Amino acid sequence: MSTRIPFLKGHGTENDFVIVPDPENTLDLPPAAVAALCDRRAGIGGDGLLHVVRSAEHPEAAHLAGEAEWFMDYRNGDGSVAEMCGNGVRVFARYLQRAGHVTEGDLAVATRGGVKTVHIAKDGDVTVGMGKALLPEGDVTVSVGDRSWPARNVNMGNPHAVAFVDDLAHAGDLYSPPPFSPAAAYPSGVNVEFVVDRGPRHVAMRVHERGAGETRSCGTGACAVAVAAARRDGADPATTGSPATYTVDVPGGTLVITERADGEIEMTGPAVIVAEGEIDADWLENAVG
Repeated sequence: MSTRIPFLKGHGTENDFVIVPDPENTLDLPPAAVAALCDRRAGIGGDGLLHVVRSAEHPEAAHLAGEAEWFMDYRNGDGSVAEMCGNGVRVFARYLQRAGHVTEGDLAVATRGGVKTVHIAKDGDVTVGMGKALLPEGDVTVSVGDRSWPARNVNMGNPHAVAFVDDLAHAGDLYSPPPFSPAAAYPSGVNVEFVVDRGPRHVAMRVHERGAGETRSCGTGACAVAVAAARRDGADPATTGSPATYTVDVPGGTLVITERADGEIEMTGPAVIVAEGEIDADWLENAVG
């Protein structure tokens, strides 16, 4: 391991990441190392880590090298491996652009959740193809204190319960998971979105993410909210034959979600690189213990 390891810090609607460029996949990043880097007091700080590797050099992505040159080896802030992160893919693409690996336009990014299509616009926003939503049958209810609301069950590869409320303050502090019923609807827990209307096809949300509490932004959550709102508003693209686009305000900014008539969902939003520097390898080794 070299004495110093390059890194960058970036965010997408304040969902923030440590970025570690490692094209040839030479770095050993065990969970403890990732957790140390993402620690907001003793490390760099981030919701997760984007390990930037050429697909051909990573055993989990080599079979995708013909479709996507770059692999987003994404890790959660606790060091665990994750399949995908919508906000993370946008920041990943922004890094590739900054480093001169790609330019404006279309590119493909390999993830553990498959190859994702990305478009870097001239205005700086980045669009990511998020796949299709599944809408499991059955009524769901979520609660905060003595209030309860019906919720729409939406699965974006991870589970969401979307509740439309009169005031976002009704979501409470979101430190602990909002109770839901029936328990069988989400045997492994759920991300819960509370949503208010801001105008025609314009909503705002707060979210409790499984295992994390309230976060500043959730890309899959914003997609789930747009899908639920379209169904509520009679704008299901599969029925109307026309795309449905919703502006979704999250605490960390704004995302634009479009569901096409074929069910494919696209998420557009900002991606910002805020700093770059070097990690002291000796510190990291000691932090891992």
